[in-house]
Formats: sequence, structure tokens, C-alpha cells
Amino acid sequence: MKLWGGRFAKETDTLTDHFNSSISFDARLYKQDIIGSIAHVSMLAKQNIIPETDSKLIEKGLLELLADIEKGSVVFNEKMEDIHMNIEALLIERIGDVAKRMHTGRSRNDQVALDVRMYVRDEITEIKGMLLNLMDTLITIASKHTSTIMPGYTHLQRAQPITFAHHIMAYFEMLKRDYRRLDFTYKMTNALPLGSGALATTTYPLDRDFVAETLQFDSICENSIDGVSDRDFCLDLLYTISTLMMHLSRFSEEIILWSSHEFRFVELDDAYSTGSSIMPQKKNPDIAELVRGKSGRVYGNLMSLMTTMKGLPLAYNKDMQEDKERIFDSIDTIKMCLPIFNEMIKTMKVREKNMYKAAAGGFTNATDAADYLVKKGLAFRDAHEVIGKLVLHCVTENLSLEELPLDVYQSIHPIFEADIYEAISLSTCVNERQVKGGPSMQAVSAHIAKAKDFLNHPE
Repeated sequence: MKLWGGRFAKETDTLTDHFNSSISFDARLYKQDIIGSIAHVSMLAKQNIIPETDSKLIEKGLLELLADIEKGSVVFNEKMEDIHMNIEALLIERIGDVAKRMHTGRSRNDQVALDVRMYVRDEITEIKGMLLNLMDTLITIASKHTSTIMPGYTHLQRAQPITFAHHIMAYFEMLKRDYRRLDFTYKMTNALPLGSGALATTTYPLDRDFVAETLQFDSICENSIDGVSDRDFCLDLLYTISTLMMHLSRFSEEIILWSSHEFRFVELDDAYSTGSSIMPQKKNPDIAELVRGKSGRVYGNLMSLMTTMKGLPLAYNKDMQEDKERIFDSIDTIKMCLPIFNEMIKTMKVREKNMYKAAAGGFTNATDAADYLVKKGLAFRDAHEVIGKLVLHCVTENLSLEELPLDVYQSIHPIFEADIYEAISLSTCVNERQVKGGPSMQAVSAHIAKAKDFLNHPE
């Protein structure tokens, strides 16, 4: 007989049991369920709702059950539907009817909301640690390449010279925002739903603040209907992980391009590459491709839960059981991607000469040539036209701006002098850009110093 079976004249069909059951995936909430139950019965005893001796016996039984689950000696029963009913049924088997007092003043609706919030809190903390490791790797790479010149791109066309450090630190800023979004999500998650009951609290004199303090929640859910029907924190988490995966996917796309024969900016370590079953020369960036591909499944989880929630009346509906597989899958995915992505970029070889050659060969210093004319007194729009004509001449003659003779410069405009060559050297183009946030060695070094401060004090 199910624990809720008093109302029913016969057992549910086997197909109903299987369709209704969530134990196959929510079993991972066993620890949060047990810890939450211990806090709940402690509060019940404190409020004289159940005897202190019953509370202690239940707590002891739950801790022993927790130890056995973690040893792998407990088998859950699909007929018990979910982790909550399984824990309660197992405890009744072990300590008898006193275990039935555990559910006093509580519904599975607020119980599952509690378990999921506690689980999300734990996972956010772990993901934040992984993210900080990746950010630390970016700082290490950038620190080695503050003078490594490469082309910056717009429209995937060579645009202006920058440094590899400057490019890498752009991803640091993305990940820093992701870290702050995780912080925000933690704060949105950290309100206690327990005590909301099924939707309208209870007539028992519960002390919700006591339970919140015991379980380290910052506050309680102020409305019991919202307490059991809110899954915004799950959506916040899915959005945050989706954005983080989007950033990893963009980075992966560049690594895939950079490691191609057409770019040859980086070479991935053999430990983080794969080969071809037919083409012996191949070295494929499969890790980066899989990270890029897995972003799609995370987006799907976000859209799936958004769609599930959009038409639900208040308060709890069984549809909300669909939240768990979505958040579990996204959490598992990001926790799989972050460590291997970190190792992939930590071990990749940077081909500095190829980067420099690419920056030198795509007229990336054309803007600096125009700025040179502006500093000599021309209006920028006129300077833009002059340099455009020079670039067209270079394209026709297969020359670079550095290779163009001074008399050709002066034939286009007499204002040019011999100092044009220094003005358009790649080193000058990069290091004269000392505006905060720019690519000069001075600006990037300052950025790296601030980034290190963030890692030391991220909260």
C-alpha cells in the first residue's frame, strides 16, 4: 500500500506507477531530502509538535539510512514513486511507526521544493569553483602573451592588430559575468520553501525561521503558494548555464578555427585531440566541437522548462516534476565541459610567429595609417579616403603598407614623411592604444592585475 493510499480502493496500474514515478532520476536528491527531514523533525520537537525522543530516533535512523545509501546498499522502489516516499518507507521499515511522524506539518510539495533548492545551491558552489579554475588558466595564458601580436577580427576579416593576451582576457570578462550570474542565482535560490505545506501552510505552529537558519537559508518564501509553485530559480540556473555554455561555445569555435591549417595559431595537445579512422594525418579538435555541440542541449533544457511552466495555474502541478531532469542534465553537462575545456586550453601550444604573420598580412594597421594623417592635420574622413587608395594600390601590387615606398605614399598625399613606417609598425599600433580596456601591454597588464584581484576576492 502506498503511503497516500487510504483514499483509493485499489492499487494503481503498473503502467501508472512507471509513468508517475520519478525515482529513476530524483534519487540523486537523497542527501538533501534526508538533511531537510532532520531539520524539519528537529523543529517539530522544538515546537512540541512531536516528542523529543521521536525526533532523536528519526534523526538517528535517517543518518544510518544516509550512510547505507552512500555505501550503495539501499535499493529504491519504483512503486514508492519518488525519493521522498522511498526515504519515508525505508525509515518506517527500520524504526517502525515513529517514522510516520516525520511528515507532520509537511507536504511533498514543499519538501521537493526544499530538496531542489538545496541541490541547486550545492551544485552552484561546485560550478563556481570550476569556473574560477578556468578563469585562473586564462590569466596564466594571458600573462605569457602580453606582447604576442595577432590580428583582431570583425566579420571574421582581419581588422586591427591586438595581442593574444587581450583576446584571451575578453573571455575572462565573459566568465566573470557568468560567475556573477551564478552568485545571483544562488541568492534567488536561497529562500526556504519548507513550511508552505501543499499550498496553504498548516495549523501546526511551525518555526520556519529556525529551519531556515539550520539549513543556512537567507530567508523564507513569504507566500506559501509561491513557495511550492516557484521554479524561477531553476530557470535562472538554466539561463546562467546556457549563457556560460554559449561563451564556451564561442571560445571553442575560435579554437577550432585557430587549430586549422588555414590559421595555424594554436596546436592542441595530443591528449585533448582525436584522429580519423581513415585519414592518418588528421588531428581533430573534438573536445572543442563537443563543447560547442553540447551548448544546444543546454539551450533545449532551458526552453523545455520555460515551456512547461508557462501555462501552469497556481499552485503545484505534476508537470513541475519535469524540472529535475532538465536541471540535472544541464548541471552534469557544464560540470563535464568546464574541467576538460580548462585542460585543453591549458595545454595548447600558441604559435606566436603565425599570429604575427597574419597580423602583418591583412592591412590591420590601416586605421593607424589614417590616424597618422589625422595627427598631421587631415580630417579623419579625408584620411580614410587616402589610406583606402593606398590599400587598393597595395592589393594591386601585392604589397603591404610597410613595403610601400615613401614616394608612392607621397604621390597619394604630400603630407606623408618617413616617420609613417614607425607609426604603422605592429608594435606601435598595439602599444599606442593605452586607453583603459585596450590591447597595449600597459593596458592589458593592468587588466590582468584587476582580474587577479577578482580571483582573490570573487564574492
